[in-house]
Amino acid sequence: MEVMKNTRKHFLVSVISLLALLYIPLSTFAILDPLDFLALQNIRKSLDDMPGSNFFSSWDFTSDPCNFAGVYCEADKVISLNLGDPRAGSPGLSGRIDPAIGKLSALAELSIVPGRIMSSLPQTLSQLKNLRFLAISKNFISGEIPTSLADLRGLQTLDLSYNQLTGEIPPSIGAIPSLFNVILSHNHLTGSVPSFNSQTLTRLDLKHNNLTGAISPSSLPPSLQYLSLSNNRLSGPVDRLLPRLNRLNYLDLGLNRFTGSIPGILFTFPITNLQLQRNFFAGPVKPVDEVTITAVDLSYNRFSGEISPLLSTVQNLYLNNNRFTGQVPGSFVDRLLAAGIQILYLQHNYLTGIEINPTSEIPMSSSLCLQYNCMVPPVLTTCPVKAGEQKTRPTTQCAEWRG
Repeated sequence: MEVMKNTRKHFLVSVISLLALLYIPLSTFAILDPLDFLALQNIRKSLDDMPGSNFFSSWDFTSDPCNFAGVYCEADKVISLNLGDPRAGSPGLSGRIDPAIGKLSALAELSIVPGRIMSSLPQTLSQLKNLRFLAISKNFISGEIPTSLADLRGLQTLDLSYNQLTGEIPPSIGAIPSLFNVILSHNHLTGSVPSFNSQTLTRLDLKHNNLTGAISPSSLPPSLQYLSLSNNRLSGPVDRLLPRLNRLNYLDLGLNRFTGSIPGILFTFPITNLQLQRNFFAGPVKPVDEVTITAVDLSYNRFSGEISPLLSTVQNLYLNNNRFTGQVPGSFVDRLLAAGIQILYLQHNYLTGIEINPTSEIPMSSSLCLQYNCMVPPVLTTCPVKAGEQKTRPTTQCAEWRG
């Protein structure tokens, strides 16, 4: 009997010791939530490495998925999913985005590197209530932007640039209160620019689409620092919109159909690059103070009147192909000869003169073009090829403009 008791005691001790050994490794890491595990499996089945990519080589589902490349976990949930090798120039992924991605309920960040993903955006993205960062750029995403993305009330960055998206920008997207960055450039989006209500929105990039219509003066928040709407078909005036955006450090409205004047106060904003070329802007250009902007492009518009001396502090200034008249201010000549101006394009206007000594040597680092004005250029300068070969306007044109 005593022998049996000792045997049973030793057996119990052995079992407890074995259980303890098994428990130790289990206590060092959490087991991934089954829904997240299945979602990752479906995502993997719908995507492949492009030739030269080995991103999915670590995705072995017999091991811990939280150690997979691009997968980041907190406790038993996936909180960040960065699909593809983020190094510049690395091959991307192909395939489609599986709707199972909506099962990653704790996901806060989703990004996919440039590749050949050709699906539409799954409606299930709207289930990711914790999503703050969504960036799927430079792929072949098609279809429309789901209106249900507006359910992501905590979304801060939306980058769907360089894809094949069509349709309108859902007005409900503009109602997301927490947006910081909206980048939808280089798509095929149509319709108008919706109102954006987020008072934290700092970057709005909608360039290279097919957007049309006018922009309401109250549609963009004053928090904007970067605004690019170029290469669309937008129209109407912006003289009431722009004065509200006094925090801008970059503005590109080029290649649209905007009309009317531009406010002189615009030149006092902390802008480093101002692009208004190829529109239908008209009237005089009158900065209210010395301009500190590095590059200003007002070319191919209908600006008129004399050129303001306050613009002579701009390093790269494009005033060509407008209707400017009168003499070029002497301050431009001084700055040009002192190498303070690198580019000064004044061709294709109605300017009548510039006070510069024909023997003056323009610094090699500077470019001046005076071609096709109502004067004979006093100095020989190298103009862009597209400026044409004719040095002066026909006298009939100059007389008609003065008359």
